[in-house]
Amino acid sequence: MGIYEKLGVRRVVNAAGTITTLGGSIMEPETLEAMNDAATSFVYMDELIDKAGNVIAEITGSEAAFVTSGATAGLALATAACMTGKDFAKMRRLPDTSGMKNEVIIEKGHRNRYDVGIRMTGARIIEVGDIETQSWEVEAAVNEKTAAIVYVLLDPQPFMLSLEEIIRIGKKHDVPVIADVAAELPPVENLKKFIDMRVDLVVFSGGKGIRGPNDSGFICGRKDLIEACALQGFPRYGIGRAMKISREQIVGLVIALQKFVRRDHEADMRRWTRMAKYMAEELRGIPHIEVELVFPERGSRPLAMPRPLCIPRVRLTLDEKRLGVTVNDAAESFRKEDPCVEVWAVPNLGEIYLNPQCLLDSQEKIVVERIKKILTII
Repeated sequence: MGIYEKLGVRRVVNAAGTITTLGGSIMEPETLEAMNDAATSFVYMDELIDKAGNVIAEITGSEAAFVTSGATAGLALATAACMTGKDFAKMRRLPDTSGMKNEVIIEKGHRNRYDVGIRMTGARIIEVGDIETQSWEVEAAVNEKTAAIVYVLLDPQPFMLSLEEIIRIGKKHDVPVIADVAAELPPVENLKKFIDMRVDLVVFSGGKGIRGPNDSGFICGRKDLIEACALQGFPRYGIGRAMKISREQIVGLVIALQKFVRRDHEADMRRWTRMAKYMAEELRGIPHIEVELVFPERGSRPLAMPRPLCIPRVRLTLDEKRLGVTVNDAAESFRKEDPCVEVWAVPNLGEIYLNPQCLLDSQEKIVVERIKKILTII
């Protein structure tokens, strides 16, 4: 009996992807061994964080880097750094931002639930644009209180401004640009891409494609701003003190990142493609369901609107009226039996995506069996 069985917690077959609420990703044995080793002795946490930042900076080609307890924590620290710089008096006042630069510009199309990482610092979000954004709208929002411009990488965004244009505006007005690219790995090239584009601060998750601890991440970018992040992040006593990260997490992130850059990503893609093709072939023929194998070009997970993605997946389009069941009902039925099967449901489009990225060997068969069982019974 495993630990989850002893605790009465259900195990999940994850066909949804690197989702935080499912645990992020599965760590590799070398990462776990390093974390176990890290747990056996004490260290000076600031020294460990500093050394880990050096490794991350070298890998990403950035001036500096700082380890965080996830991407949302990274957004919070990046925002705080842009508001306070290295001014200790301002740091101690957060989230009271009166009298300092406290406005963060973001396109309406980039707003999401992770905004809490920005707002918790006391920053005021200035939303620009509507279903589309024009450059002049961003520039018109810039004033003496503007601390940063945040860009959330969601592709395609045909009516939103490009990251290149946001960087141009930021440089023109001397306003730092923060790029939230939490889930944009793979491809591995993205580790350096945004730094090469001269984004000031880039925020990554460590618990998704990197396959590090779920509660880890990092910020990389400009040295002065990273230093400002560090001065108010754990283990110091700024707004980031509550975002504690353990020595095991830090070591796990570093080892996972080092392994990520050495991985045979083409082999991963071949494996994922093989699993996706199997699921698509096995599910074709179920009445009132259209099955399509999608080969996207970049990115890492499906959202509520079509976007290019690099990881192949299966798209199931349900004729909900003829089936007599909604996408949400189907997804709930998949997770009710043992083991639970989790998929990515897109209710407004009547679609279900099957992502092979987090499936263990042979689990694609469990996914197929569960879907066949549920959707042919209904």
